[in-house]
Amino acid sequence: MPQQTAEERHIPADVPRSAGYRRLFSLPGARAFTAGNLLARLPIGMFGVSAVVMIAASRGSYALAGAVTATGLGATALAGPWVARLVDRHGQARVAVPATLVSVLGSLALLLCVRWDAPGWTLFAAYAATAATPNIGGLSRARWAHLLHDDPGALHTANSFEQAADELCFMLGPVLASFLTGTFFPEAGTLTAAVLLLSGMLLFTAQRATEPPPLTRSKAPSPLRGPGMPALLACFAATGAVFGSMEVVTIAYADAQGHRAAAGAVLALQAAGSCAAGLVYGTLRPAGVTLTRCLAAMAALMTLPWLSAALTGSLPVLAGTLLVAGMATAPTMVTAMTLVQRRTPADRLNEGMSLMVTGLLTGVACGSATGGWAAEHLSPATAYAIPVAAACLALLIHSGAGRVRSPRQVA
Repeated sequence: MPQQTAEERHIPADVPRSAGYRRLFSLPGARAFTAGNLLARLPIGMFGVSAVVMIAASRGSYALAGAVTATGLGATALAGPWVARLVDRHGQARVAVPATLVSVLGSLALLLCVRWDAPGWTLFAAYAATAATPNIGGLSRARWAHLLHDDPGALHTANSFEQAADELCFMLGPVLASFLTGTFFPEAGTLTAAVLLLSGMLLFTAQRATEPPPLTRSKAPSPLRGPGMPALLACFAATGAVFGSMEVVTIAYADAQGHRAAAGAVLALQAAGSCAAGLVYGTLRPAGVTLTRCLAAMAALMTLPWLSAALTGSLPVLAGTLLVAGMATAPTMVTAMTLVQRRTPADRLNEGMSLMVTGLLTGVACGSATGGWAAEHLSPATAYAIPVAAACLALLIHSGAGRVRSPRQVA
């Protein structure tokens, strides 16, 4: 692929290569596809909370709610790489739109099953259909990689922005979902999320100028054959368990305190800490930051919510510790995803990132189910030990697998 210079991309002459986020959005079409992507990505932070609240309110069981969401995430983990492979072969627009339609129909089916008190197995079947949801963040990262393939520094900044965008959506999504389900009716969060997902994906895929060209026949080996990729996949899975268990346990803890409606706001603070850390990390690009150190920091900070829940029993104190704990998330994910991009063939980039998301979602599914069980059979405060254990497991997996080296980072 011929390399483009800054002039060929029509970047304004007064924007230096080190201008960070300003330079990113000087790229033609970057603002348009980012707007659509953010709109489509916001529901990702809504679906889990909406489903848990909707099912728990209707059936009175957090264990069932956690199991249903875990089933949907597990199905997504299986379907994700297949959808991503189709995207690499046929292009983002041709695959993402019909896949999103299938996912939206699955969400609406879940809503109807809950609303009309359908048998329990229908909840699992309906939520499994949401597995067709494309890896929206991966689609956006692939566009940045296509536009910035000759500028690793700018690509690092773009990856940091994407992680911050993930956290922003996970910050606003639960708040919006909690507001909708608490103010209107339990199904309002799922209904709104489905509308936003479809609208955002249509806007995103309409931006054809920045779409990476499809490569119908790739001779590159499977991304999993890259150096260090299996270990990264396992590490992503353990990290996902941190996120999945934290979400369900926090909802259960807030409910036990008599403040179910505040659960979204409390979760939002964790995402806010991660979002702020991600933006700073993308601007500074600090030397010496490795995946091992990021995982160690995450494991240490995840003990704070556990201690606050067990020792104080105060929801405001818990919220503050979640804000601090979230600050390790974005640097960890940016560092790990950068390693994935560097070890994945360019014509299988969506597949490679989707495989990592598969690992992440598998962990989220396991963490969601485990956290729901612990919150119901032990106590919500005790259940905060699950995210701590998952974070320590991620660190142990990565440390035991040995170091994965790159020109700029040492894992």
